[in-house]
Amino acid sequence: MKETPLSNCERRFLLRAIEEKKRLDGRQTYDYRNIKISFGTDYGCCIVELGKTRVLGQVSCELVAPKLNRATEGILFFNLELSQMAAPAFEPGRQSDLLVKLNRLLERCLRNSKCIDTESLCVVAGEKVWQIRVDIHLLNHDGNIIDAASIAAVVALCHFRRPDVSVQGEEVTLYTPEERDPVALSIHHMPICVSFAFFQQGTYLLVDPNEREERVMDGLLVIAMNKHREICTIQSSGGIMLLKDQVLRCSKIAGVKVAEITELIQKALENDQKVRKEGGKFGFAESIANQRITAFKMEKAPVDTSDVEEKAGEIIAEAEPPSEVVSKPVLWTSGTARIGEGVENSWGDLEDSEKDEDEGGSHEAVILDNIKMDTGAGVSDIGSQEPDRNKLLEILRDYLYCFPDIFIDDPIVLSDSEEEEMIILEPDKNPKKIRTQTTSAKQEKAPSKKPMKKRKKKRATN
Repeated sequence: MKETPLSNCERRFLLRAIEEKKRLDGRQTYDYRNIKISFGTDYGCCIVELGKTRVLGQVSCELVAPKLNRATEGILFFNLELSQMAAPAFEPGRQSDLLVKLNRLLERCLRNSKCIDTESLCVVAGEKVWQIRVDIHLLNHDGNIIDAASIAAVVALCHFRRPDVSVQGEEVTLYTPEERDPVALSIHHMPICVSFAFFQQGTYLLVDPNEREERVMDGLLVIAMNKHREICTIQSSGGIMLLKDQVLRCSKIAGVKVAEITELIQKALENDQKVRKEGGKFGFAESIANQRITAFKMEKAPVDTSDVEEKAGEIIAEAEPPSEVVSKPVLWTSGTARIGEGVENSWGDLEDSEKDEDEGGSHEAVILDNIKMDTGAGVSDIGSQEPDRNKLLEILRDYLYCFPDIFIDDPIVLSDSEEEEMIILEPDKNPKKIRTQTTSAKQEKAPSKKPMKKRKKKRATN
């Protein structure tokens, strides 16, 4: 995956901020980011955080045959890995130009400067020597990889302990940490790399550039130095021309920064050694700060509850009394209740009216049920034949006399689909039958008297 390029607006913004001696993270021109060093449970394992740039250092050893031209010296090997976990732009399984340059710079800084006594790594001359391997893994990339990698390599080498060995004739015995205490490496000095970024052809200078500042810089100067102000290596990249005064000024700044970093490394090593001797807890888990989401523990503070009642009484006494609040209920509509003086309660009236409505509805339901019960008997006896009209009319007439208020509003209309007749019952004292006959369209055009007579005779016989 290719690296996302900066836009022109971002580039101009960064350059203008550098001209005004301002940085995105609020640092000054010569300020370093915060450095944090934490150790693992095993010797030779550490994590160095330079701002948001995180590097893991791991040292291992094994007995191997020495080189032919250096039969009495041990072997020191460095390996730096840039994984996609640190940045998406890093491709796995492929050595980029940046990776090759960083590996060579680390070897010149640590191995060529003779910071470790390689002759002390010899066990049997020409046969067995210790090979020390330093693996540097970049966990997160936020600029200035070489400085963080050099600090991690030095810290891991100082913290590492190799197993003790003994030689009897041609036999080499390797002891475990339980049998004999491991032996620390012989380190002469601690070379630390300090990076300087130049902008606008060396006009402006920044110490410890971050990832965005590295994208817009014109050149980079790396100076490796120890606390004795001895320059171990120096490298300039970017194709810019630097003056002698600029290099001298950078070397003076590097001397101050290296002294501060070396003191920080020594304090971290002393604290870890002290914790291990006292039998306390150590490792990466213990280095995580408390009072965070990722914290594993939190110290419990005792709470004194002896004088809680006295303090509560004092707080209540000092508090101001609440102000008197007089409620002013509002009568929204007529018929609603209101709490207060001078207004009658109307809740009882509303309840009585609701009860009357419920009783009236129940009477009507009972009457209709009685009508259904009376008519149901006649229908069940007849079966599929037509119901007796006279009997039905008598039942309805009796109910009209008994309960005249039921049918005041709407008259009851009984219709017969076969005879096409309609009977309308009105709530009068003397109800009358009103029969309407409907005839077909042909009968309306040519009405005749004979069919009407026959129909009347049939009804009379019925």
